[in-house]
Amino acid sequence: MTRNELLFYNEYEQFYAMAAQSQAFHKFCRDACGQDFSQDGFSDIAQVDMILQHIPSGDDVHILDIGCGNGKMLGYLQERTGAFIHGFDFSSSAISHAQRLHPIRSDFRVGVMGQTEYPANSFDVIISMDTMYFAPDMTAFVGQIRSWLKADGVFFAGYQEGDVVPRTQDAERSLLAGALRANGMDYQVTDITRQTFELLKKKRGAALAHKDEFIAEGNGMWFDMLMLQTECAQREYHEFAAEMARYIFTAVK
Repeated sequence: MTRNELLFYNEYEQFYAMAAQSQAFHKFCRDACGQDFSQDGFSDIAQVDMILQHIPSGDDVHILDIGCGNGKMLGYLQERTGAFIHGFDFSSSAISHAQRLHPIRSDFRVGVMGQTEYPANSFDVIISMDTMYFAPDMTAFVGQIRSWLKADGVFFAGYQEGDVVPRTQDAERSLLAGALRANGMDYQVTDITRQTFELLKKKRGAALAHKDEFIAEGNGMWFDMLMLQTECAQREYHEFAAEMARYIFTAVK
């Protein structure tokens, strides 16, 4: 399968080109999520800061971000910890920006989940924020992640149900939980569905606040996308939670 046959490939190429030049989108990310990480998913600064507690101190710490986009989240983690940062993404536009934005102590490469390889026992922390559902075989890919982790390494994943993958009854019945169990990984789960609902409402308000700027830039289609993405938060919370869920998984070997 070529990269342009992958899910949302062309859309992400356009998205990262827009994120690189749009001041409206920069302001939107800052206002909605607390920091501009060029978020297309549902990660705000509070979720990203949860990763920090799992990053050890030292000069030889390595972090991998699966689906790293333009590397802004990794850049933030590097600023806070001094770690060597690694990331791969199927978007060549995103990787080009990541290499330019974060050239020091970094390795960014174009890659596809299930086809990209790293040596065993390479990483202290591996991150997946809204990307695990792109794996063609989630159980096999979790096996790769397990092999890439150092003995005391941590896998940190933000995982959403109800959009790309169906909503299951609870986190324990999710595809990711099943893949972790199949690979013998111990894990903990935090349900952040309520926080996600509130974040979506905040994102909608931030998008509306910058609507005129999006349109003036010629990026009205991205404003429309944000309106569509956050429409589900216009309902009551119990209706939202019946169809959508979001979890933070932390897993170890």
